[in-house]
Amino acid sequence: AALDRLAQTTGVHGAALEALRAVDRADFVPEGADAYADTPQRIGHAATISAPHMHATALHLLSGHLRPGCSALDVGSGSGYLSAAMALMVGSNGHVVGIDYLEPLVAMSRRNLTKSHPDLLDSGRLRLEVGDGWKGSPKDAPFDAIHVGAAAVDIPPALVQQLREGGRMVLPVGPAGGDQSFVQVDKHEDGRVSITKLGSVVYVPLVRVPA
Repeated sequence: AALDRLAQTTGVHGAALEALRAVDRADFVPEGADAYADTPQRIGHAATISAPHMHATALHLLSGHLRPGCSALDVGSGSGYLSAAMALMVGSNGHVVGIDYLEPLVAMSRRNLTKSHPDLLDSGRLRLEVGDGWKGSPKDAPFDAIHVGAAAVDIPPALVQQLREGGRMVLPVGPAGGDQSFVQVDKHEDGRVSITKLGSVVYVPLVRVPA
């Protein structure tokens, strides 16, 4: 019922909605948390799992770039929930990389995945690793889709560079505690980049890893 409501409010449908149905949020939140409430949940280490409506919105916006065989990057992958949904969407010939800056978070996300979807990790379709979200994953670029799950003060140039022509990135942009917007970045086939603000949001900051 909760997902049906999300489908109505966010427009998510098709493969994106099926991926959300296939990944149980309860596997990705701390014990005792209200897994299905439409609010962010703390997962430790000053990180959160985004509210379901934001996950649904992100997958809806990226769905045309998460087709079977596509390559995707999930920055600030946190609990691993959205990385798993993205990996289901890109299929057995696709590839998703999830990065977070803290080893304990990455280890937790791997444990979460093993509860119901160990095959995604075992097959290599999904890789979760420690990384600097501001730098992305150059070795795996270019990506058809990039999702960023924490607010960058401005759009990280490295992530725009790692977006494939014809690709799309969605991310929150703005200062911690200040005005933040959910932003869609499209890289056109001729290399031009267009930026569309989609509405106000509140996210934890995208941490810069010290050099």
